[in-house]
Amino acid sequence: METFSTVVIGAGHSGLAMSEQLSGRGVDHVVLERGAIANSWRTKRWDSLKLLTPNWMNNLPGHAYDGGDPDGYMNMAELVARFDASAEWVAAPVRAGVTVGSVSRNEDGFQVVTDHGTLQAKAVVMANGGCAIPRVPEAADALPGRIAQVTPNTYKRPAALPAGRVLVVGASASGVQLAREIHQSGRPVTIAVGGHTRLPRQYRGRDILLSMKQAGILDSSQPGPDDIERLRRAPSLQLTAGETLDLNTLQADGVEITGRLATIRDGTAHLSGSLANLCASADLKLNRVLAAIDEWAATADPEPFLEPPERFASTNVPDAPRLTIDLNGEGFGAVLWATGFRPDYSWLDLPVFDRKGRLIHDGGHVAPGLYVMGLPFMRAATSTYIDGGANDAAALAAHLHTGLAARNAA
Repeated sequence: METFSTVVIGAGHSGLAMSEQLSGRGVDHVVLERGAIANSWRTKRWDSLKLLTPNWMNNLPGHAYDGGDPDGYMNMAELVARFDASAEWVAAPVRAGVTVGSVSRNEDGFQVVTDHGTLQAKAVVMANGGCAIPRVPEAADALPGRIAQVTPNTYKRPAALPAGRVLVVGASASGVQLAREIHQSGRPVTIAVGGHTRLPRQYRGRDILLSMKQAGILDSSQPGPDDIERLRRAPSLQLTAGETLDLNTLQADGVEITGRLATIRDGTAHLSGSLANLCASADLKLNRVLAAIDEWAATADPEPFLEPPERFASTNVPDAPRLTIDLNGEGFGAVLWATGFRPDYSWLDLPVFDRKGRLIHDGGHVAPGLYVMGLPFMRAATSTYIDGGANDAAALAAHLHTGLAARNAA
């Protein structure tokens, strides 16, 4: 059985950032990856996808963006090439094609069982991310069998969908992007709207994420315990590459919007009557973000904006959004579940989950010697972004290194 000081699970941006930090501290380690480096980016993305973060936010270890379009947006081929270059620069000890079967504690630390043998480690870092498994609601089980079901992980292009109308469930980034793409291919699309976080792509003449970062909105430290779980469950930002895409845009293009999908019975989708409230809440939160940016800008030196403050039209809600959809009678051929993702820790054999099965952690600290990375608002809002992995890795690696030193000295 091989022994390492640390086993890192996952070779995405979090795993590579942690590997760089561990190497810099002289901590021997191995990085296990079930596929290739950046496997999810390579295999579980649709053809037209571009990152919703501008290029300057996509720094990887040893590969800060130095191209000529810092405000542009990478496609997947460009991103994967940068991952490969980063892994080579870091000299990350990646073992590709290794699937973890279980992680359990023993008297020497942790036993990591894989399909290529068993490893022993004093510490384990779970860097396999928070988007491993699509969250598909129970209503999916009642969908008529003839209707295809896809998720953002399995959708590739409109032409791969069966003929007929398409119901997109979920209105965060993936939902609105795919609703538009499918509609533009000539298919009628209905989008069932749940909770969402509305933002413009540009505000006062610059990218909204740049303003949020400079105003401290993205880099703020963890809030109090009463707010942290709410923030970790918040919908992803309703952004797309290069332009504003929101429910108003979709409706102007001819996409139908309805309330949240509640259930499916006998081929009929039943929708909640909460559309107006959901949209009003998203509009309210949008204006709070814009107000916070304006407040910061008023005290910044020099003034960072050339354009004055502005506010955007409220979300246009139909007077009487319908409450049912006859999936068979109206010719729906597919449902796309854009209802979010969850991490996969099914292999973790330790009592570190709450009653709902969610991993319990404090800023990435799960248990002595056990760490996690890449989860929403793990330490700050940047924790899920590519360049946010660097700060998280530095903090957790420092704690890990101190713990190993104390254990070795004991």
